[in-house]
Amino acid sequence: MSPDKIYNVLIVGVGGQGIILASDVLGRVAARHGYDVKKNEIHGMAQRGGSVSSHVRFGKKVSSPIIKLGEADVLLSFEQIETLRYFQFLSKDGQVILNDQKILPPAVFTGQQEYPAGIIEKIKEKAPKSVIVNGVEVAQKVGNAKAVNVILLGVLSKYLDIPVNTYEEVLRESLKPKLVDLNLRAFNEGRSLVS
Repeated sequence: MSPDKIYNVLIVGVGGQGIILASDVLGRVAARHGYDVKKNEIHGMAQRGGSVSSHVRFGKKVSSPIIKLGEADVLLSFEQIETLRYFQFLSKDGQVILNDQKILPPAVFTGQQEYPAGIIEKIKEKAPKSVIVNGVEVAQKVGNAKAVNVILLGVLSKYLDIPVNTYEEVLRESLKPKLVDLNLRAFNEGRSLVS
């Protein structure tokens, strides 16, 4: 990582997926590594499964918490439609990390609209190096269906030059003691998905 570069990570998904915890952990990890960190969250109708986004920016000196269109180094998405919704934020050489999950919006759930087809193909066409993760399946393997956010943080950690032990320290401090071991396993499972 260049010492003067500002890193822009946009984390998106649906309310209830753990986006805020993931962005809090990432912000604390970057700060512990010595970066200036700015963060901004947009909750929307988070409690009702609405869109949630969190901008995390870190570097030597960061002035604004908002990532501009076309400047996200990483689009970390917890849900397929949300990837498309925020795709315009991705930089030309940006990395997409996508949880291969569909959460039906109310209009789709009630039959008023259809869930768009071919989302992953569209994403891969625009960002061929996209990493697609079946986070739910991996979380079930680890033993906690709610650990998808930590699995995705594990994947993300492979693209940021911050030591693994920094993530592990922050996870230990951020979680209830009974959840630490399970989430550390989830984090390492996420890391193992990227060579």
